[in-house]
Amino acid sequence: MRKKLFAAITAAAVSTSLTSSVSAADKKYSIDDLRDMRSSLLGVQPVKAGQDVDGNGRVDVYDMISMRRAYVGSGVFRECVCKASEENVRYIGRNLYENDVMWLVQSGSSAEFKVNAKAASVTLCGDGSIYNGTSHQARYAVIVDGEIVADGTMGEKSKEITLFSGDKNRIADVRIIHLSEATNGAVGISGINTLSEVAHPVIPTEKKELNIEFIGDSITCAYGVEAADQNEPFKTTTENFMKSYAYLTAEKLGADYSAVSYSGHGIISGYTPSGDKNESSLVPTLYENVGPGKSYSVPWDFSSTKNDVVVINLGTNDATYVERSPEDRGAEFIEAYESFLETVRRNNPDSYIICTIGIMGCTDMYPMIEEAISRYKKKTADERIMSYQSPTQTQADGFGADWHPSAVTQQKNAYLLADKICSVLGIESDKLGLDAAAEAEYSVSCSETSGASAATYFSDYDRSFWVNIVGGGDKDADVQAVISGIQLKKGSRYRLSFKCTSSQDTDDGNKVVVRGRDNEFYSGRFVNNGERSPFEAEFTASADDDNAEIALYLGGVDYSSVTLYDIRLEKTA
Repeated sequence: MRKKLFAAITAAAVSTSLTSSVSAADKKYSIDDLRDMRSSLLGVQPVKAGQDVDGNGRVDVYDMISMRRAYVGSGVFRECVCKASEENVRYIGRNLYENDVMWLVQSGSSAEFKVNAKAASVTLCGDGSIYNGTSHQARYAVIVDGEIVADGTMGEKSKEITLFSGDKNRIADVRIIHLSEATNGAVGISGINTLSEVAHPVIPTEKKELNIEFIGDSITCAYGVEAADQNEPFKTTTENFMKSYAYLTAEKLGADYSAVSYSGHGIISGYTPSGDKNESSLVPTLYENVGPGKSYSVPWDFSSTKNDVVVINLGTNDATYVERSPEDRGAEFIEAYESFLETVRRNNPDSYIICTIGIMGCTDMYPMIEEAISRYKKKTADERIMSYQSPTQTQADGFGADWHPSAVTQQKNAYLLADKICSVLGIESDKLGLDAAAEAEYSVSCSETSGASAATYFSDYDRSFWVNIVGGGDKDADVQAVISGIQLKKGSRYRLSFKCTSSQDTDDGNKVVVRGRDNEFYSGRFVNNGERSPFEAEFTASADDDNAEIALYLGGVDYSSVTLYDIRLEKTA
């Protein structure tokens, strides 16, 4: 049977003639090429150009054998040094190839490739930042098949890092990524060293379908994200772009990305503790270049990567200047922001632009961004642009160095931004990690027949809900703190969490329920036994509900005060 099948495939394939051919010794083949060849021989898909490996004018099983030999190897191992050129590696982000060295310039800039070898290593090199001192040198990571094999800073002109070694060829995915930011130097790749039996041991990985560009400041750089707390000063050793909302958003959406981010930079003024304009730290003057300084201030080729989405997260540093005279300086900011939108659109004619601010506060700047967008849209009739205000970081989620966002805050903002991107691109969002109660309404329900009464106050600043009970009624259900207008999806898993401070401790706890019009999704009890006592519970929604609510039963006790903090209902699965 196998002989008959082989003969049938050969006969069918011989009849297919191609006008061009490529020698197996001159072409690099991947596992996907082998799969395509198999599909073509079986008639699943048409024969493709380049599949006539032996150059005899037809495609048959002998071409597949030749391709497989080129891919698998000859059995003779040879040492090879491959350049980090586009022929061998795939570039992600703004990089610069110069004098046979690939410089990873911007935050998150990467080189990706597949290596087929028995042993492999990579030679990295440093620029002038090697003299900065350990806390301010360029930081990098080397990742092999999803595992970090090296994480350090460039303190020397050249260093060799082992990727793997063994007794037989291994096919591995490798990524080398710049973790710190462009103003603290770049990381270079001068060669990929292999011991392999294949002719072309290093090939680029495949591009992803979606590409996102992030334009920002220190928040986008993930400044101090790995610091112990807000009291730590800046160090590149605690700056890790892989924990930035930008990187996490791209990972969640399976997208490639590019970042243009500079700490302390703004639209009209960089960070200025004195309130005087800081024009030396402006993103618009750097945006169209690969990077900063003499070494990297060369024009960026926007045609090299077509961005589907461009995210702008700027204005936080401008606030230190604008807030001193909001009327005059605010108008200046609006005008400059509108001008920058025109620059971004000129270089990204087909992208959807999303603007945001608010992670580190500075929410007074958001209406100015909205006004700039409104003016830009009226002027250009460009409707492929929107904005949203990012939720401000909280004490509960912790802080990074110098009060910058923690890893928890960065992750939450990645979930939110991914959902926004799905919305504008017409992609179904899984809503994972989002707070279903973020836009909920807060109120109190009191039983009139039992004489229950209470006053309430909700604070946007720390998301606290204060309930002051004057009359508690006869039972706990007579006073209920209600968080309503919540959308739940059948089969989805949710985590309910909050902290509670009460003027009266309860030994057996208070009842908490998540309910809909016809369903009770969760019922349990929480105990008040101290300042900000934590509560957490998980449940799976048994039905779809567009107007579910969380109810906390607080009645049965007169003259008590209860404050709820950080109420969240996150979708976890």
